[in-house]
Amino acid sequence: MNIGVLGTGFGAYHAQLWTTMDRVDKVIIFGRNEAKLQELKQSLGVEITTNIDDIMLDSTIDVIDICLPSFLHRQYAVDALKNGKHVFCETPVCYNLEDALAMKEAEQLYDSRVLVNQFIKFDPAYKYLYEATHNKKYGKLLSLTLKRETPPLWGDLGLHAIATNLMIHELDFVTWMLGPMEPHSVWGTDGGKSTQALVRTIFQQPNVSAEIVVSSQMPVSYPFTVGYEAYFEQGKLVYQESDNMNGSVESSIIEYTSSGKQEVLLDPANPYEKSMEHALQCLEDGSSSIIELDHAIQAIKLAIIIEKKLV
Repeated sequence: MNIGVLGTGFGAYHAQLWTTMDRVDKVIIFGRNEAKLQELKQSLGVEITTNIDDIMLDSTIDVIDICLPSFLHRQYAVDALKNGKHVFCETPVCYNLEDALAMKEAEQLYDSRVLVNQFIKFDPAYKYLYEATHNKKYGKLLSLTLKRETPPLWGDLGLHAIATNLMIHELDFVTWMLGPMEPHSVWGTDGGKSTQALVRTIFQQPNVSAEIVVSSQMPVSYPFTVGYEAYFEQGKLVYQESDNMNGSVESSIIEYTSSGKQEVLLDPANPYEKSMEHALQCLEDGSSSIIELDHAIQAIKLAIIIEKKLV
């Protein structure tokens, strides 16, 4: 398959991954920074262009990978679909429901597909939790707490933006795990800093409770951290991963059962790479996908509801 990548920021990393995949025959990258494009051409052996029509109007391009700011996703996704391309879109897929529904309408109108990089579903630790829950490895899931914490390194992640830009990954996961839900309660504070926030959201179903805690106001000495605590009828799973931003990552999943405490050892995998490989396979053979646009719309709906309750 031939891939057109829009954007040279995170798009550069996507391009690097695409070039390693057997299903991919050609990668061409669109960007506005000529020096960055030349660098990518030299290092990855990809084609480059500063004219987006070289990708949009090229009948040999099968998939357009959108790695532009989220407020541009609708425009370029609809253009790609209109020109007969499939779309692989970075997350968050958009910031409002109007854009998401316009992308869905275009997907149906032009008979092509939009898949969204909900990479958390391919992270080994979260995949293990999903499978353990659905296989009832530890009995029924009773309660789940998910967390994502970061120092203020990523721009504006205040109360008006944190759900769509940071919590969105946990919302992707919890709606995949438990299905569509409405938040039972939402609490948040900016601690007096408008571009930072700490937010706690609780979801409840008759037999299970889920909580998401996200923070963008951790001290600069605190590592970027994700994790979960999952309570089951017959045990508990505790996962934590801390990235110290210097290349060192500490990660562990601990299982507590009647047999004792044990670390769960999983084969390492790059969730971005796995998500992209999954997308290519589904687009190539027409199979259903766990990263369909509909799944992303469920998550963005929740994010918008949460942000409205916070501001």
